[in-house]
Amino acid sequence: MITQLVDLHVQLSATPRGARLGRVLAVEQLRSWGLALETPAQIIAELVTNAVTHGRVPGRDFRLTLTVTPGVLRVEVTDARGDRIPEIHDAGRGLVLVEALADRWGAERGPGPCKVVWAEIAVA
Repeated sequence: MITQLVDLHVQLSATPRGARLGRVLAVEQLRSWGLALETPAQIIAELVTNAVTHGRVPGRDFRLTLTVTPGVLRVEVTDARGDRIPEIHDAGRGLVLVEALADRWGAERGPGPCKVVWAEIAVA
């Protein structure tokens, strides 16, 4: 059984300002947990930017979730475009970067019309 140690859930507007706020809040949360910042910050930046760029539905927010369990930081970004599940061959460098930096990543249809794109990173 995996025990959740700490987590952060934040709902943000699907705008560039919301993505920027998500990055700032996530980095500060990681810092307060005493975790490494560089790799998770890059992954978070790519995922929240994708949510705003490719997952935006006017009037709908996106959600950023960080969860730390023993040895793993999981980043989840839920957006309103469940009909657009990303794949690594999609245009752009964002998911290529996520794949290179994360230990595991994926995307799945989420609740309602949403999708969840997630990445996991090993932590000490």
